[in-house]
Amino acid sequence: MTESETRALLQAVAEGSSSVEDAVMKLKMAPYDDIDIARLDTHRGLRQGIGEVIYGAGKTPEQIDRIAHALWKDGQRTILITRMTQEAADALTKDIPFTYYSDAHAGVVGSMIEPDCEGTVLVITGGTSDIPVAEEAAITAETLGNKVERVFDVGVAGIHRLLSNTDSIMAANVIIAIAGMEGALASVVGGLADCPVIAVPTSVGYGTAFGGVTALLSMLNSCASGVSVVNIDNGFGAGYLASMINHKGVAV
Repeated sequence: MTESETRALLQAVAEGSSSVEDAVMKLKMAPYDDIDIARLDTHRGLRQGIGEVIYGAGKTPEQIDRIAHALWKDGQRTILITRMTQEAADALTKDIPFTYYSDAHAGVVGSMIEPDCEGTVLVITGGTSDIPVAEEAAITAETLGNKVERVFDVGVAGIHRLLSNTDSIMAANVIIAIAGMEGALASVVGGLADCPVIAVPTSVGYGTAFGGVTALLSMLNSCASGVSVVNIDNGFGAGYLASMINHKGVAV
């Protein structure tokens, strides 16, 4: 939507010839920003409540830099970049505030949003090898304005480690359970928690783990109620969904 079109729309609202609801709908459906290498959905924050996120995998450092600067210029003040390499982070032009989180392979342009809801998102992993996916989930949830607690390396091979964190499990508003191998962690957590559990299978494991497929199928077949499953290694999707649930004020 051009400046003149926006002014005309606002003038129509001021004059009473357009309702506020109609104006908001038109703004939500406003055109994208075409910068040749990408078509940026600059009104996504208005439409969905969360601005566009940059998926870094497959993009060159120069492309990430251009997209991030275009979103910043358009007024987006918190920009999450997932699957970002150290090379891309080093190449980002530092005329805008930027923080790189190496464990999560993620970057944030601008600043983290202060937690704006009361609930806690608990991120649990089966093993230390699952931490990169867990950190992607945690950084995503934090970037979207959630309080996040981390409990790592509490897999079912030593289940007493998990049970020693029962208080955190019971207090959480949403839990993200992340595991590879056979993926049993999600079912155990689902059997302990009275809140939604988002299961994330990881590609960690030996041959018949099939790059996370075994954990994925195990989690999909969980007998615990209230367990949902995202794709293999999809920490971002889990963190995003957890934020949506947490901001809906799910009571525990």
